[in-house]
Amino acid sequence: MPSAKGLLSDEPEMESSLHASQMLLLVSILEWLWLGREDYFIGYNLTVYFNREQLKTKDFRGPDFFLVKNVVQWPRPSWVVWEEGGRYPDLIIELLSDSTAQSDRTTKKALYQDIFRTPEYFWFSPESLEFVGWRLQGSHYQEIPGNEQGWRWSEALGLYLGIHDRKLRYFGPEGELIPTPAEAALQERQKFVQAQQQVELERQKAERLAAHLRSLGVDPEQLLS
Repeated sequence: MPSAKGLLSDEPEMESSLHASQMLLLVSILEWLWLGREDYFIGYNLTVYFNREQLKTKDFRGPDFFLVKNVVQWPRPSWVVWEEGGRYPDLIIELLSDSTAQSDRTTKKALYQDIFRTPEYFWFSPESLEFVGWRLQGSHYQEIPGNEQGWRWSEALGLYLGIHDRKLRYFGPEGELIPTPAEAALQERQKFVQAQQQVELERQKAERLAAHLRSLGVDPEQLLS
């Protein structure tokens, strides 16, 4: 039997640009939000090897997106459970497609519930916008209820997952949209521009006041001395 070490992922490419862009959002936003943390691993389109018999039968499973918390953050070519102290994902997100939706709703759901014992499992369709979340309660998944906006709370993330502009996005506990790195940079730029505009407004106000004082025969410089 081949060694488990160095096992490469055996997952196909994303099925469409919609799926690829959605995956990029999920990964890049969370990595930006958790910048500086080194206690988690994000796997995307990466094989999870959970049984040595898989090496013979090639019965592999690769969640589209998964998160493992409280582990050392270093690059991995795959997730090999028996090389990771028996650790399985804490959260899994599958992106539904015509070819995978049935498996994601049945076979994979049963696997993540019964074998992985993954606390939270979500699926989302970039085409139809179907979005469902499950949380492990005892030995079975129970559906995570949505709030008024249809967002579902993730205990693993400490965030809501919900649909915004036809994309699955993260929302903070107070309902704020977690920005992408590009959106965050734009927000900072807008704050800087607004601050500069406020400085200019204050300068113009001071100049008008000084002009008014001079019209009254008062030297503004003397008032400051």
